[in-house]
Amino acid sequence: MEDMPLDRWALIGFTANDRYNKLNPNSFIRNLRARCYNRAIRVEEPVVRRFTNMNEFSSIAAIQKLLHKVVEEASQKRKGQLQLILCVMSARDDGYKYLKWVSETQIGVLTQCCLVGTANKGKDQDLANIGLKINCKLGGSNVELNGPLPGFEGDEHVMFVGADVNHPEAFNASCPSIAAVVASVNWPVANRYVARICPQEHRKEKIVNFGAMCLDLVNTYAKLNKVKPKKIVVFRDGVSEGQFDMVLNEELLDLKNAIYEGNYRPMITLVVAQKWHQTRLFLENERDGGASGNVPPGTVVDTTIVHHLEFDFYLCSHYGNIGTSKPTHYYCLFDENKFTSDKLQKLVYNLCYTFARCTKPVSLVPPMFYADLVAYRGRKYQEVVMEFQPPPSVASSSSSSSSAASLNERFYALHPDVKDTMFFI
Repeated sequence: MEDMPLDRWALIGFTANDRYNKLNPNSFIRNLRARCYNRAIRVEEPVVRRFTNMNEFSSIAAIQKLLHKVVEEASQKRKGQLQLILCVMSARDDGYKYLKWVSETQIGVLTQCCLVGTANKGKDQDLANIGLKINCKLGGSNVELNGPLPGFEGDEHVMFVGADVNHPEAFNASCPSIAAVVASVNWPVANRYVARICPQEHRKEKIVNFGAMCLDLVNTYAKLNKVKPKKIVVFRDGVSEGQFDMVLNEELLDLKNAIYEGNYRPMITLVVAQKWHQTRLFLENERDGGASGNVPPGTVVDTTIVHHLEFDFYLCSHYGNIGTSKPTHYYCLFDENKFTSDKLQKLVYNLCYTFARCTKPVSLVPPMFYADLVAYRGRKYQEVVMEFQPPPSVASSSSSSSSAASLNERFYALHPDVKDTMFFI
């Protein structure tokens, strides 16, 4: 594990008008610092403290003005650039999307939000969760595996890629879909990821710029590690059996055409995961399970109920405490790394322990989990862009111009200071 110190940060309390549940800043800061110290994360006193109300979330301009003031105040104190702004909110608010869009695309400062009830109660588990997210956003490492990942025991660099597309709600007939691609950038730990976001046509499942986004991620890997990955494992989320041909013959081909250069030909494995299915696994003997009666984490089924010719399996990688556990169905569509069934299953299961904001294994392999989070963040950006009114010289203020603006990639471009961080955690 690697812990990053938080030396320069700001606290913004949005509870000034809350009569019954105002933030107790001294108690919150003291409890947070003590809890982080127990995890060996050094957190200094905040450089800036500012207290306001939830009216700041009413518009993009209000949030932008507030964050600029906080950054300027920190600069005037000669404390250097802020690492993070911690925002304590009185309640959940739709203006959260303004905060994230402004901080991550305009100003370039990481933010971490929490509710005032959580801050004032100061429960160890809640504060520990906040500490995990902060450490990860700053570039720290929360979870590391003891040994090498199955199938990659050598010295060759490996990059794990996750890809997903977020579609608008069912009744929406015009908003773009949001494609997200993430990739690991630290080997052999493989628990730090960077992300790229790109809007595309309404409800288009194919990731149009998949090759370009992966090339950017490969170059980022090379910049950070001084070497390009020799092996790449792609995890694709959100596609059905009827779309496998598209993934293989369009997205995979686009990836190869983009990253192949000269003698650079990394070995690629492509795996698709499906969560939306009706298959459930049950114990033959209930005494073999835990208190919930679910199958234990690590349960794999790769016979009888899987395809008799294809390379697929069901994996239940998480602890099911409530209800009936749903396994994830993994399909290996393309494999140049020559995985055996056992090694691929162990690889996926081991990766499920490396999710940054959880200390237990999760139900979906982390690259896909992160891609889903990034695509959702991109959807929040898109909602902000739809409200953004371009000047008359650029476009009209009609709904059609707003839709055109929401497809403009520059509105989704991350600030250079945030671009290669895990801002989405």
